[in-house]
Amino acid sequence: METLIFDCDGVLVDSEVIAEMTLAARLAEWLPDLDIEAEIGKALGQTTAAILAGLESASQHPLPQDALALIDDEIEARLARDLIAIDGVADAIARLTLSKAVVSNSRRQRVESSLNRTGLAEVFGALPIFCAEQVARPKPAPDIYLLAAKTLGVEPYDCLVVEDSVSGATAARAAGMTVIGFVGASHIAPGHDQRLDDLGVWRVMRRMSELPGLVQAWQQRRGSRADQQEPDRQAPGQQADHHGSSVSR
Repeated sequence: METLIFDCDGVLVDSEVIAEMTLAARLAEWLPDLDIEAEIGKALGQTTAAILAGLESASQHPLPQDALALIDDEIEARLARDLIAIDGVADAIARLTLSKAVVSNSRRQRVESSLNRTGLAEVFGALPIFCAEQVARPKPAPDIYLLAAKTLGVEPYDCLVVEDSVSGATAARAAGMTVIGFVGASHIAPGHDQRLDDLGVWRVMRRMSELPGLVQAWQQRRGSRADQQEPDRQAPGQQADHHGSSVSR
């Protein structure tokens, strides 16, 4: 029951750069005492609500009461106009026959809209989607990944995850899954590949054209006796602290 799980923003669709630019512009106006771009860079992978709460607590200025709604509406408008799929992802998906799912810190409505806008919904077909509103603790907690495995009826060690953020990779590894760190989206800053590597992802991937080969290597590795003796995963529950890092969602 091998399963390939994708994050959505920054993995399937090139949305993080849109969300980050929108968030940075608005927060620079509301919280002028903070280095907003630096703070958002640290927060890659968290929900928008978590980012707003963290930055407001660090600032001397309060956010508007409707800050989350204002930012979400602005991001949605820009996504509707500018969103594109990650280069090569449709071809990579079409070449892969194993079961697939999406696990995202975004709301389900945004994930479904993103897949429909970019044509990826047709490429995937019927696809299980798991989103932040289904759990009390979103990424970087492992809860959403554990829920996905339980619902799909698979063991975490049978899941290969593609994530772009430290927050998401932390969540998947803490759930006991193998992680490919993807660094090919527009928002990825220099040095992010090293951050993911330091976290302990299995491989770092720069282009989606690499994915079919990596999936094959993972399947072969899992089938070997050495892989059974030395699994590349953390045990469930051995997660990093939950102050990890994203935008979106």
